[in-house]
Amino acid sequence: MRRLLSYTQQALAAPPRNPRMAVVIGRLLAIAFLLCFGTGLYSHFLQEPEPWMRFSTVPAQLYQVTQGIHITAGIACFPLILGKLYTIYPQLFQTPPVKSPLHLLERASIALFVGASLVQITIGLLNTYQWYPWKFGFREVHWALSFVVIGSLAIHIAVKLPMIARFWSRNSEGSRELRGETAVDETPDAAAPVAESAPVGGVTGRIFRWIDGAPEPEPAVSRRGFMTAVGVSTATVVALTAGQSFAALSPFNIFAPRVKGTGPNALPVNRTAKAAQVLDTAVSPDWALTISNGRRTVTLTRAELLALPQTTVELPISCVEGWSQMATWKGVRLRELLNKVGADTSQGLKLTSLEKKGGYRVTQMGPEYAFDSSTLVALEVNGDTLDIDHGYPARMIAPGRPGVLQTKWLSKLEVEA
Repeated sequence: MRRLLSYTQQALAAPPRNPRMAVVIGRLLAIAFLLCFGTGLYSHFLQEPEPWMRFSTVPAQLYQVTQGIHITAGIACFPLILGKLYTIYPQLFQTPPVKSPLHLLERASIALFVGASLVQITIGLLNTYQWYPWKFGFREVHWALSFVVIGSLAIHIAVKLPMIARFWSRNSEGSRELRGETAVDETPDAAAPVAESAPVGGVTGRIFRWIDGAPEPEPAVSRRGFMTAVGVSTATVVALTAGQSFAALSPFNIFAPRVKGTGPNALPVNRTAKAAQVLDTAVSPDWALTISNGRRTVTLTRAELLALPQTTVELPISCVEGWSQMATWKGVRLRELLNKVGADTSQGLKLTSLEKKGGYRVTQMGPEYAFDSSTLVALEVNGDTLDIDHGYPARMIAPGRPGVLQTKWLSKLEVEA
C-alpha cells in the first residue's frame, strides 16, 4: 500500500501541481472568502443589529455594492476552490498519511475547510434562486458555517505559513527552485523499494506494471494553461451572473435568477402578495397606516397619505440574494410622519406588515434610517401606483437597506422607547 500511494502521488504530478501554484490559487481563494465573510457580517448586522450599532445611509447604493460583492465573490469561489483542489490532489496519497500531530492538524483543517466551503457556497448559490431542498434554516446555517470556514482557513494558513512564505512570490527561494520542475513539494520516499511481485491482473495489475518500469506519461496541462483555465472560468461565472447586481454587466446576465426591468412596475419581485397572503387585506377599503409613539397615535388612510406633501427619490432595491435595481419612488417622508407623534431623532422604529407570517413580517429600523430625508413611506414607483406585489397600499423604502427590510404592505409604525 505504501508503494502504491507513493507512486500514485508521483503519477499525478504535473506542472500546475506544485507548492507555488497552490499558494497562488490559495491566495485568490482566501481573498474571495474574506470578501464574502466581511460583506456577510455587514448584511447580517444590518438585519440583526446590536442595540449600539448605527449604519451609514450614504451612499444610498452601499448595500447594493456590498451584497453584490458578497454574491459575486461567492460564485467566484467555485472555480477557485476546484483549482486549489486540483493543485493539492496528489497530497491525498502521501505516505505515511499522518506524520505528526501538526501534520494531522493540517490535514484536518483542510478537510474541514473544503467540506464546509463546498456546503457554504452551494447553499448560498441555491439561496439566490430561492430554492431550499433542505429542512434546516438557511440563514442560521449559513451564518454558523461562515465562522467554520474562516476558522479552518485561519488554522490552515497558520500551519502552512512557512511554506506560504517560501513560495509567496515568483522570485522567492522556493519558487526559484521549482522553476521548470514538475514535481510536487513532497516527493515519494526514494528509500522505499519497489518489491518484486507476481503478476496481478485487472486495473491493479496495470498500475503495478507501470510502477515496475513503464515510462511516466507526459503531463497534459502546463502551468500557463492551468492558470488560464482558472482565470477564464472565474471571469466567465462572474460576468454571466454579476449583471443582476451591477448595471454595467446587465447585458451578460445569463445565469442569474433576476433580470433588471422585469416584473410589475418594471421591477423584479421576490415575495408576491399571494405568497404573503395579503391579496384581500392589502386592497381592503378599511386599510389605514397606524403611527404610534406611546399613547400618541395617528391613523392615516391611503387618500390622506396622498394628500400630504410628496417627495420623489432615486433609491435601489437591493436584495440579499444579490440582485438589485435602481427605481424612482414617490411618497411621504417618514420623518414627517414621525413628527406627527412627537418622535425623537434618537428613537428607532418597529415596522409591521400585513403579512400573515414570515421572518420579516415585523422588522426594526434604526434612527439613522428613520429620520433620513430619503426614507419614504412609498405610494408610487417608476411613475405608477405601487403594484400589489411591490407593497400596495404603502411600503417602506430607505437608503442602504436590504430589500427584506424595505417592508411591503405596511400596517403599523411604532416608535420604540
